[in-house]
Parts: sequence; structure tokens; C-alpha cells
Amino acid sequence: MNIAQCENESVVVIAKTCGCKSAGRKVTYVFVDQTHALCLDKKDILQAEIEACEKLSKYAPDESDKKAIGKELSELRMSLDLLT
Repeated sequence: MNIAQCENESVVVIAKTCGCKSAGRKVTYVFVDQTHALCLDKKDILQAEIEACEKLSKYAPDESDKKAIGKELSELRMSLDLLT
């Protein structure tokens, strides 16, 4: 049983780019609030990842990161469209 109360009910996700530039960059995610991890559905997770990716795209330092983020965003949006 989990007993926790959070004032903010939204899912907080941080997106990061990783991997070497020659082999290809990838986007990874970290869930900040783990208390509600058991009650998240696919749609909530995809929406949180899209939001985190959009924030990351504003601060992408180089072209390889921007390309990886753009690809990830399009895949996430396509997946979300399939769910709705």
C-alpha cells in the first residue's frame, strides 16, 4: 500500500539526450514523482514525455540533439494519436 499525498497531480518527467554523436543520440526520461507510478495509464505517460521533450527541444545544444528530439517527438505524437 502506498500512502502519499501530492499537491501537484500532474506527472513530472525530465527528458535528457544521451549516447555518442556518431552512433546516434537517444532521448531518455526520468519520472520525478514516483508515488503515482502505479496508477498512470499510457496516455498520461505519453503526454508527460511529449511535454518534457518539447521543453528539452528549447535548450538543445547542437544539431544531433535537435534531430533526435524531433524524431522522438514525432514518434510520441504518433503513438498518442493511435491511443485516442
